[in-house]
Amino acid sequence: MEFIANNMAPIMFAGLICFLLLGFPVAFSLGACGLFFAVVGIELGVLPEALMQALPLRIYGIMQNETLLAIPFFTLMGLILERSGMAEDLLDTVGQLFGPIRGGVAIAVILVGAMLAATTGVVAASVISMGLISLPIMLRYGYDRRIASGVIAASGTLAQIIPPSLVLIILADQLGRSVGDLYKGAFLPGFMLVGFYMLMVFAIAIFKPAMVPALPPEARSLKEKDGSNGLTSLLVLTILCVGVSVFAANNMTTIHTWFTGEVVEKVAKDETIVFAMCFGVALAFVAASINRITGMGLLSHVAEKVTFVLIPPLLLIFLVLGTIFLGIATPTEGGAMGALGAMILAVSRKRLSYQLLRQALVGTTKLSCFVLFILIGATVFGLTFQGVDGPLWVEHLLSDLPGGQLGFLILVNIMVFFLAFFLDFFELSFIVVPLLAPVADKLGIDLIWFGVLLAVNMQTSFMHPPFGFALFFLRSVAPDKEYTDKLTKKRIAPVTTNQIYMGAIPFLCIQLLMVGLIIAFPGIVSSGLDEKVDYDLDAIREQMEADMPAPVDFDNPFMEQQQQQNAPSTDTADEDPMKALQDSMAK
Repeated sequence: MEFIANNMAPIMFAGLICFLLLGFPVAFSLGACGLFFAVVGIELGVLPEALMQALPLRIYGIMQNETLLAIPFFTLMGLILERSGMAEDLLDTVGQLFGPIRGGVAIAVILVGAMLAATTGVVAASVISMGLISLPIMLRYGYDRRIASGVIAASGTLAQIIPPSLVLIILADQLGRSVGDLYKGAFLPGFMLVGFYMLMVFAIAIFKPAMVPALPPEARSLKEKDGSNGLTSLLVLTILCVGVSVFAANNMTTIHTWFTGEVVEKVAKDETIVFAMCFGVALAFVAASINRITGMGLLSHVAEKVTFVLIPPLLLIFLVLGTIFLGIATPTEGGAMGALGAMILAVSRKRLSYQLLRQALVGTTKLSCFVLFILIGATVFGLTFQGVDGPLWVEHLLSDLPGGQLGFLILVNIMVFFLAFFLDFFELSFIVVPLLAPVADKLGIDLIWFGVLLAVNMQTSFMHPPFGFALFFLRSVAPDKEYTDKLTKKRIAPVTTNQIYMGAIPFLCIQLLMVGLIIAFPGIVSSGLDEKVDYDLDAIREQMEADMPAPVDFDNPFMEQQQQQNAPSTDTADEDPMKALQDSMAK
């Protein structure tokens, strides 16, 4: 018994692993493990019985946590958009746009995956949508099954890291940091991953073009009435919009000074990006609207269609992320606006039915309950673990590693990478992050940077063969039997599970490369954050003391007033008797 009492923390952690390996649901495993070891600790005298009285207060604190309200809002937004057909329109239009080049459909899937990630934030919705829509097209025109599977799964997991990501909301809550700061820090790494995925597709198109063929001419439906491609007009509009955005970004201080009427010397980088992109998108929308209303023919049909397909998701991105980055709204308020915006888009497309809304609400409720039950179980486990000095044991275990910060980061990332084989990002966030955050903070590691690093690493949990959830989602919609294509009437071979696993490995390596780059170049994350302002506390104190009124004698608070009344007047009654009379009457 003495051994158990002296080593309660490691025994408790090992007990949790045993609970999880037995296959019990994570939420109940956490709660049961916490309560069981709480009883054992109280009986052995290791844990004070009064500590468990804090448990109801902690659970009530979860109910009061406004940050967690963003989870159902963003989930509802994503499910409505996924079911309203926005993903289908985007994939069809962007796929046709890039189809004439080798690997064009794969590039379209990556770009649409990034846009869906920035609007939905739900991995399952992105992977299933793109699997249902783009995978048959890729198989129809001869794409290698490994490349097609890997591109769809990897693009879907971008919803893990590109804001408004649910995992970033959970990490911010567990790290005790702002959701907006974590969004800003993850912005650049997320779009760097998009660039790396596209570079890999370009490389395959150059060195193994047969694996990613272009769409044949008969499959290209996006064209003008006279048969031309209409891309010249789209290219001119794109160059014009990019030029306007760049000009606005370079003159942002002047624009702010003119708008506010005050001299503005510096504008935050995220604010500059949002405003500059708004200028370019607004110009494209205005030009396309004028062209459609007046029928002037300034833009081709292709340019007009692409503009109107891309504007709604971009508008939603600016509505949600723009208001958060600019400090106009909190993430919870941004999620609420996003959910409302998704409903408005669905209504504008005449696709918001009672059945669609009911399915979205049911899915949102299920996911929200799943997250909150895990959080309650983690709270029970965490309270007991803290009572038996578990954080102190973890701190001694990790802070004494050779190599200081670098040694800690290497071990933590290896540990998270292998734990991601068995646990998804919710479970990792609630079990592992609360143990690692205090140690990272004590070692002087910025927790915003640390949170983004963990988010990129936990993104691999969706791509790990054989337990990656994105691979499961894709397997559920990929054909497992030979079938006849409806358009070409050809027999199409099925996609095997092994092909899905093999296709995920190259993208898994890219994600690990991104982890290494964030460690080697911290500016990838910190460049998106607002600069810290150093305040001179001594100068502030001196200024406050100078602005304070003279102290009041509370024993005789009217003394100063009486002294002023009794003070000799500068004006004598002899010089002006009437003025002296008026002064005495006023007193």
